[in-house]
Amino acid sequence: MDRETAVPRVDSMPGEKAREWVAYHHEHAAPSTYVYDFVWDITAESEGPFCTDVDGNVLLDFTSHVAAAPLGYNNPKLMDRMAEFDLVDPTKIAGQDFYVSDGSAPGEERLPGPAALMDRLTDLTSHYGMDTVFLSNSGAEAVENAIKIAYDHADGAKYGITFEGAFHGRTLGALSLNRSKSVYRRTFPEISGVLDVPFCDDRTCSPATCSCGFFPDADSAVSKLRQKLHPKKGHIDADEVAYVIVEPIQGEGGYRFPSDAFAEELAAVVDDYDLTLIADEIQTGVGRTGEMWGSDHYPIEPDIITGAKGLRVGATISNDELFPDETSRLSSTWGAGDIVASMQGVFTLDAIEEYDLLDNAVARGRQFIERLRDDAPDTVVDVRGKGLLLGVEFDTNARRDAVQEAALKRGLLTLSCGYKVLRILPPLDVTAREIDLGATMLVDAIEDVS
Repeated sequence: MDRETAVPRVDSMPGEKAREWVAYHHEHAAPSTYVYDFVWDITAESEGPFCTDVDGNVLLDFTSHVAAAPLGYNNPKLMDRMAEFDLVDPTKIAGQDFYVSDGSAPGEERLPGPAALMDRLTDLTSHYGMDTVFLSNSGAEAVENAIKIAYDHADGAKYGITFEGAFHGRTLGALSLNRSKSVYRRTFPEISGVLDVPFCDDRTCSPATCSCGFFPDADSAVSKLRQKLHPKKGHIDADEVAYVIVEPIQGEGGYRFPSDAFAEELAAVVDDYDLTLIADEIQTGVGRTGEMWGSDHYPIEPDIITGAKGLRVGATISNDELFPDETSRLSSTWGAGDIVASMQGVFTLDAIEEYDLLDNAVARGRQFIERLRDDAPDTVVDVRGKGLLLGVEFDTNARRDAVQEAALKRGLLTLSCGYKVLRILPPLDVTAREIDLGATMLVDAIEDVS
């Protein structure tokens, strides 16, 4: 496939072979979330945002597998480096119990493993004073470990604070932090003491004009979070708060970007009361927003960062003062021993730096936003984003769903989030031609249902 000339081509979605594969898959698969009956043919030509399904349809994938494939499909920036190595078996070891090396001196490895990935991650979080990493299998595990070390460090503190619209994973502890859709938490027991406050997502919002509820009094700059913690008027002792957890930009909740007033007040409250702040960077991290971490756009100073998706493994990053000693075991033995995933994570971080992909994310994200704002019908009520974390909001939920289906029929893969938002997540090295192509397909799909 020539990425420079490739274009989507769809005969039917799903095709006959895709329907067969979907039926076969679900013979034994437990119920879960599947967005499309799209079946990627791993033996067919695919590169960057272009992929081929089992029926020969060529699609433009602007989901990047929910940011878990930050360079798209079979990208030479990654694949050429991976091809240098004759891989071994096992490619996973019990990584919290054993070590792995390619035989070279530390820091000089040709085949970088878990130690190299952790070294890169502490470099990339050094401006937050972080020097310690725990690798795990997934983003949900990274969150579980983050709250676990926060509870341990707080020595018996019983409260955690999350935000309305939040999504932090589907494991049992992480579910207790979710405030996006009730279906995620319904029927499951929850960690006690998890409280929530509003997330202020109006970028023009100030304490005097707040419509989100974070600043409840138009005559005061006092937030609901600060009210809860006030030593005389509040109902929570700040010393009893183990952590505050926040997505710098909410993902599943609808690609909600915080107002300046919200970010400044959150930073101030955390500082005033010396609270442990966890930044969930599972979707916003690894260059997706045009900065390495979504937190880098805002005045917040996280004490713990959780990463995954683009890293290929889960990572809980903090400093050695917060992490418990070795007698307080964390939850994974496999993540730190995934040799291939660690190598992919290192090479992805290298590619972001070598090919200036942070700058590319900013430029191409701006291109997409300007194009949609100029050309989309009035049924699009907002186009927003940072870097290549992009959201297109519609006037109704039904229209969003219809546009997503119309885009698929044209060969463009997108994802929904929130109630009426499409999220757009192209590869970090997406080109101007590919952005123009995807934007045209999306505008045409919107016009199809307008």
